[in-house]
Amino acid sequence: MHERCIKEEDVEHAIASGTVIESYPDDTPYPSALLLGHAGTKAVHVVYADAADERLRIIITVYEPDAAIWCDDLKTRRKI
Repeated sequence: MHERCIKEEDVEHAIASGTVIESYPDDTPYPSALLLGHAGTKAVHVVYADAADERLRIIITVYEPDAAIWCDDLKTRRKI
């Protein structure tokens, strides 16, 4: 996140306003998800896991979606 110059408040805003676009229920040690949110005009993908038993959200990675990988809706992966 910091290496990509994405601020904590950008992540917080993206999570608060975002939508889950992929779920990974079989991930371990906790199920995880990919969320598309926005921080101002910037689109942000956040991969996170919820440790429900610990009431904890773990941010795994945060990045700006790459147009070479994602369709214009930023929710659908391009077929490569």
